[in-house]
This record gives sequence, structure tokens and C-alpha cells, in this order.
Amino acid sequence: MLCCFLWGSAFPSIKIGYSLWGIENSDTMRIIRFAGIRFFLAGALVIIFAGIGRKKLLLPRRDEWGKIAFLSFFQTIGQYVCFYIGLAHTTGVNSAVVDSLTNFFAIIIASIFMGMEKLTARKILGCLLGFAGVILINLSPAGFSFSPAGDGLVAASALCYGVSSSLIKKYSASHDTVLFSGWQFMVGGLVMTLIGHTGICLSDSTHTGAADTPKALLILLYLALVSSVAYTLWGILLKNNDVSKISIFGFMNPVIGVLLSALLLGESDELGAKYIIALLLIASGIAVVNLRNTPPPAVE
Repeated sequence: MLCCFLWGSAFPSIKIGYSLWGIENSDTMRIIRFAGIRFFLAGALVIIFAGIGRKKLLLPRRDEWGKIAFLSFFQTIGQYVCFYIGLAHTTGVNSAVVDSLTNFFAIIIASIFMGMEKLTARKILGCLLGFAGVILINLSPAGFSFSPAGDGLVAASALCYGVSSSLIKKYSASHDTVLFSGWQFMVGGLVMTLIGHTGICLSDSTHTGAADTPKALLILLYLALVSSVAYTLWGILLKNNDVSKISIFGFMNPVIGVLLSALLLGESDELGAKYIIALLLIASGIAVVNLRNTPPPAVE
């Protein structure tokens, strides 16, 4: 739930960060550079804190660099290039709903495509209950709108996450989860920063700078901490549990994201009974997936 709160808070925090850094929705390259700096800092924080705790510098072996780069392509570069650009072209509420597809993709890829676990009726039911709760949150008289440039890219981001979850589970069996988490963030963040900065240099657009430098730096640091803390803990959880058992909790991300978007961005005027019903549906989905079949007690 700590991971879910941190990820949920990222929806409004990113949009606040755009405002503080003076980034417009059309500033694609600045959006990518902003994300790249965030994730490079996140990776550095993971390596520094883990190194202090273990009293040694965490460096990948030569045979690990390829796997780190492959993981980074999905978990950081693919997921967040799509997510950041998509979020700039949709609302925080809409992005929170569409991003809940991550949980479907994670369970389906782990079960069907990678054969790590069985796709049972209970897992499918849990996903449907969770997704029903997420859809309910966004129901309004105006209906649910879908834009390819916004919601479509957020959905592509969710697909990248589904792949990366299975890769983390696979790699954690024989590699250090914390080391992989930190270095894949640094690799992905560096690539995104270079892509964004190169694009800015090649363009003719001007930039006015951040509206409030101290707050802008603080929001960037907070977003880096969100990634470093949440993804490291999530990686440890995936190492020791089935992907489905952990991913189902991800349906709480959009709930928290919608609530915080409504509070911090003013995107919703009312928070009523539908949020309570949505929470009950999501909680039911989590319970369905995680319930164990216990045999009846033996008769002596």
C-alpha cells in the first residue's frame, strides 16, 4: 500500500512539476528530459542508499549489463516516455484510470506469454472486480473520453510495465533486485535525458525557465524518491511472490491518483459514494486473488 500511495501521488505531482518547470503540453523533448533527470536521480539514490547500507559500491557484473539495458528499455524508457507524453495530453483522472491496465497486462504476460504462473478464473475475476472499481471512479454524465495521443500512450506505457514486471520476476531469481532496480533507472534516465536534451538543442523554441525554482527542485526530488523507494520495494515483493498476487494491489494506484488529482489539481468537484463503492470493488478483487484454498481440518 505504501508503493501504491507513492505511485498514485505521481499522477498529480508530474503535472505540478510541468507547471513549476514551465513545461507546456507540446514540449515533448522537455517532457522526456524532465522524466530522464527524475529517473537518473532515482537510480542514483537507490545505489547510494543501498551502498551505504551494505558498506560497498553496487556495481553490475559484466554479464549483467545486457539484462539491465533490456529491463531498462521496458521499465523506464518505454514505459515513461509513453507515460509522460500521454499524461501531458490527458487529465490526471483519465490517466489514472487507463494506467490501471498495467495490472491486466502484468498478470496476462506472466501467465500466458512467460508461463510463470497459471491464469485461473479467480485471477480473472479479481482483475475484473478491480477494473470495474477503477471505471466506476471515472463515470460521469459526460462519459469517458479516449484520446490516442493522451490515453493511448498511457495504455502503451501500461503494456511496457506488464513486460517489465515479468522480467523483474525472472531476473530476481539469480540477480540482486536492488542493484538491477537502481542501475536500470540510471541507464534509462541517462538515455531519456540525452534524447530530450538533443531534441531541445535541435529545436528553435525558447524556454522561460521554472516559475518557482525551490518548489520545482523539491517536486523533482520527490518524484525521484517515489521511483527509488516504490520500485525497489516492488521488486523485492515480486521476487518473493507471484506476479498476480502483487500486481492486483496496483488497482489502488488509480484510486489514490484520482483522489489526489481531485485534491491537488482541482479536476473533480465532488467525491461521493461512488468512491466508496469503487474501493469495495477493488478490495474484493485483491481478496479474491489472494485468498488461499485451505483444506478442511482432518477428522481424528
